Amino acid sequence: MGVEKEKLDTSIIMDEDEFNRSIEPILSKKGKVCAAAQDRDPNDINTHLEVSFADVIGEPMSTHSFDKVWIGSHATFELVKFFFYRLLTTLLAVPMAFILGLVFGVLSCIHIWLVMPVIQSVMMLLPSAQKIWRSLMNIFISPLFHSLGKCLSSIQVQKTED
Repeated sequence: MGVEKEKLDTSIIMDEDEFNRSIEPILSKKGKVCAAAQDRDPNDINTHLEVSFADVIGEPMSTHSFDKVWIGSHATFELVKFFFYRLLTTLLAVPMAFILGLVFGVLSCIHIWLVMPVIQSVMMLLPSAQKIWRSLMNIFISPLFHSLGKCLSSIQVQKTED
């Protein structure tokens, strides 16, 4: 109810044997209290964007920096990645959603009201067009090539050497 007069000091103490160079981000905790977050990528279309610190920076066993530098760079990487993603999505998510909604709305409208009726109309006309085409071929082209074939079939070619 009143103003707190005590100050609490917090610090993180980590022994060398507790230090783990795993690929798990520093920001994540194993004992989460909150419920699991919803899957915002259920079709896994962006799995190639799951980048962790170990995917970008790795030290071989023969070369190691100081542990404090490694922990600090890992934390800096995760925090900067987290911050800039949040900042850029805050600035760009709504305008991009508007633009993409507009684009996909126009594409859907064109596909539903223009492309598919034309394709269906052509598909409905194809059987009758096929019959007309076949009749035209049988009336004009086939007799021409049959007679041309009969005329040219009597030609014999002989090769003579001088």
